[in-house]
Amino acid sequence: MTTTIPPQSAARAVTGRVDIRGVHKSYGEHEVLHDVSLTIEPGSVVALLGPSGSGKSTLLRAVNHLETIQRGEITIDGEFIGYEQRGDKLYELREKNVLERRTRVGMVFQNFNLFPHLTAIQNIMEAPVALRRGTKAQIRTRASELLARVGLADRANHYPRQLSGGQQQRVAIARALALDPDVLLFDEPTSALDPELVGEVLDVIRGLASGGTTLIIVTHEIGFAAEVADHVVFLDHGRIVEQGSPAQVLRSPEQARTQEFLDWVI
Repeated sequence: MTTTIPPQSAARAVTGRVDIRGVHKSYGEHEVLHDVSLTIEPGSVVALLGPSGSGKSTLLRAVNHLETIQRGEITIDGEFIGYEQRGDKLYELREKNVLERRTRVGMVFQNFNLFPHLTAIQNIMEAPVALRRGTKAQIRTRASELLARVGLADRANHYPRQLSGGQQQRVAIARALALDPDVLLFDEPTSALDPELVGEVLDVIRGLASGGTTLIIVTHEIGFAAEVADHVVFLDHGRIVEQGSPAQVLRSPEQARTQEFLDWVI
């Protein structure tokens, strides 16, 4: 069964619809995703919850073709990231073309993945400069605006080693925004942070949640999911066990497995 998730900001969000249809993913004989279907309308904020090994990060990475799938389809506004459809067949694109299409999807990883030899502002400028998204001066101005947006205007010339973990993750968020993606993916963005640094990153994501960009967030922060998401999806053993509004899934789950998970993490 496919569920369509309505947007929070339909008036502002035009692009960023994600269609996941009948997705299967295996590593050898180990099935990681089993018949996962989900439709996310532009501007929706979706939290993916589940225990380790449930398939949530694999599903997230499949959205931007960092993971391939054996069966099913994933499209963004009707377009495949890693494939081109000719007639009724799909053909895998060359890596250059995949990278071009992947610019529509920003991703924030657990471990920041900043270039250590580049300053904060240079990390943000790297992709737009490479893709010639404007003059260097224009791109620098935009990067400065993004640093200010994540509260790091005074850290533009600092290298990653000179920043705290929370600051590095905020630079990573600014970098993901630099190409103005239609969809923004977060893979447990606070899991590598010391507890006292988690709040500053969640505050930035809260701000993004009301901005009209489609957000898909893998997280163990149940309170944050309840506050920010308009739809929660609980996965276990590669299957969607339960989904719905935060109030329904997190406060009155219908499935015993969902309640068992919540009792363990809360």
